[in-house]
Amino acid sequence: MKKVGVLLIQLGTPDSPATSDVRRYLSEFLNDPRVIDIPWLARKILVNGIIVPFRAPKSAKIYKELWDMSGGISPLMTHTENVLKKLQDRLKNDHVTVEMAMRYQNPSLDSVLEKMRLANYDQIILLPLFPQFASASSGSAIEKAMNIIRKWWVIPEVSVVGQFYSNDGYIDSIIERAKQFNLSDYDHILFSYHGLPERQVDKVYEGTDLCEDQPCDKEVNEKNKHCYKATSFATTRLIAEKLGITEDQYTVCFQSRLDKKWLTPFSDQVVEDWAKKGAKKLLVFSPAFVADCLETLVEIGVEYQEIFEEKGGEKVQLVPSSNDHDRFIDGLEELVREKM
Repeated sequence: MKKVGVLLIQLGTPDSPATSDVRRYLSEFLNDPRVIDIPWLARKILVNGIIVPFRAPKSAKIYKELWDMSGGISPLMTHTENVLKKLQDRLKNDHVTVEMAMRYQNPSLDSVLEKMRLANYDQIILLPLFPQFASASSGSAIEKAMNIIRKWWVIPEVSVVGQFYSNDGYIDSIIERAKQFNLSDYDHILFSYHGLPERQVDKVYEGTDLCEDQPCDKEVNEKNKHCYKATSFATTRLIAEKLGITEDQYTVCFQSRLDKKWLTPFSDQVVEDWAKKGAKKLLVFSPAFVADCLETLVEIGVEYQEIFEEKGGEKVQLVPSSNDHDRFIDGLEELVREKM
């Protein structure tokens, strides 16, 4: 039987909420050319001269808030460790070893893949934990892993899971999380995905084609199957169908933007608009995040709640992410077995 190593890859987290650790994390993250895809020199000046020095102290305070509400630990790290343990338990009798690494900071891809090199696997399966492909997340993780592996003298069979937005286990885990809420209690439902610059989704297409020229909000086809916007809308349709909600009951939106040239509508503005319309309760899904983290617990759970209340609303209710839900583990197990 083949000896298989599975590598779960998450985005990353600072080692602690200390400003120095947050600065180190932001520097590695934002200097990635797949994240800020502008010329090298401009990126270095922007990131190292402007963004990181000014943003690190502010971000450290937000991470401290996140750590405090999560028992003094990183929820992203904790949920990913739990996923690893549960998936390992499912695969322990199949000569499969499951590892985890962060694209940025620790445990690093370099250290974990070196451990896997020494284990002398017949096959390595790379499984970035991003349901919808984006160059800035899945693409970056896969590129970094491949750049490390290509330097090995002995290169085993390598398999990659590029995206899994339509995986039944993943979708069902979100459905199960939603069952703790009565959907009819809410004035509107939001599906909030991490934002991307429009230029990054445009790069998916050839020639003069742009994302806005495609029916990304209606279907996934041969042209847009790797477009983050298209797969985000497709994820929403799959969830909505299983929940029995119609298009007029929900809005797909995008959060965490840096400027106006990012995917729209912007989640914070949608929250504000619904408050102005007189809505009192909103339910928010965050399907791009399989583990609860700063973007879900703080940005949606705290910051959007404040925006909503300021404009007359009452409650923004976050639906927890898949985290280590058993149906999510079912889905990951299926993805691994398909590659074995």
